[in-house]
Amino acid sequence: MSRMKSKKYQGVYLNKLANGDISYSIVYKDELNKTKRFTVGKKSQGITEVYANHKRNEFINKIHLGEDPLAHKKRREKITLDVLAEHYFTDKEYENKSNRRSYQKYQLHIQPVFGNRHIFDIEKQDVLNFRNSFIKKKAPKTINGIIQLLTAIINYSIKTKGLKIVNPCVGVPRLKTNDKRERFLTTKEIETLMYELEDEDLFLFAKLALCTGGRLETILHIQKKDIDLDNRFITLCDLKNDETYTGFVPHDMVEYFKEYLPNLRKNDYIVGGYHKKYPTRTISRHLKTILDDLFNQGLDKKDSKNRVVIHTLRHTFASHLAINGTPIFTIQKLMNHKDIEQTMRYAKLAPESGRDKVEGLYK
Repeated sequence: MSRMKSKKYQGVYLNKLANGDISYSIVYKDELNKTKRFTVGKKSQGITEVYANHKRNEFINKIHLGEDPLAHKKRREKITLDVLAEHYFTDKEYENKSNRRSYQKYQLHIQPVFGNRHIFDIEKQDVLNFRNSFIKKKAPKTINGIIQLLTAIINYSIKTKGLKIVNPCVGVPRLKTNDKRERFLTTKEIETLMYELEDEDLFLFAKLALCTGGRLETILHIQKKDIDLDNRFITLCDLKNDETYTGFVPHDMVEYFKEYLPNLRKNDYIVGGYHKKYPTRTISRHLKTILDDLFNQGLDKKDSKNRVVIHTLRHTFASHLAINGTPIFTIQKLMNHKDIEQTMRYAKLAPESGRDKVEGLYK
């Protein structure tokens, strides 16, 4: 058997069989941009070169519309969500440091429902039902995060693997969240907190969080080599965005570090003082107990606006910057916010917000 390209039609091949018959086949790109070959039929069955070309165009049009041209024939060769997830997590392994947590989220929540489903069989209503199944079990922000991950996995194959499909997550509304923390510590509350932190590691963590605004993991990842006492710089690692930015050592910490740092090696972590990072769960557990005892008595556990948590230390840093008249773009830089809208929530605390003008307005 010898196969020849059609002289008239792109992607159409003529296969001369040993018995003198001709078999027609077509070549096209599937939804994952992979080259596929499909045998249309034989001349003895009434198949022609023109018909083969029409069939190829039909296949291409269906793929562009997000349909599987061989849905009735290749159910056994399903492109499942697990296949797309493998592409996503494998390619993201070295560029996203939160990849492991995302994969665990996929395994726990998404895979049991959609993992083995053919991607073309997942519809918008399926995603809506999936989202709604969590409503009584999880917070809106958590549910939105799960849907966002599902969206990202499918979008990744659409953008980088040539998957021809309309993402079934499109049009699925995110749940409204009302969890923007408004609570920050007053100067007196900060003094109370620091007085109660007898453990040096907890004290150092809280002090660094309050003077840099770093997130929990950012503070725990500070090493001796990240601190430049001569210029009072701290190199902070934003693990959320996988980049570094600059914080500053306040004057009252300089003398402390002059005594503390000489005992550490360059790669030792500041909090804990060893070559291994201080355990996140340990510091979370100990600090939560202290914060609850000091500030959360009588508050509902779901009252995220008013409860004091570890992230409140970051919020306190930005809030006091605003109260002291720091320009909003400077606050954005110190917080390493990607979007100025994230920072604008603190604008209402600024002296020029108009608060002082309202006082005594009608006197």
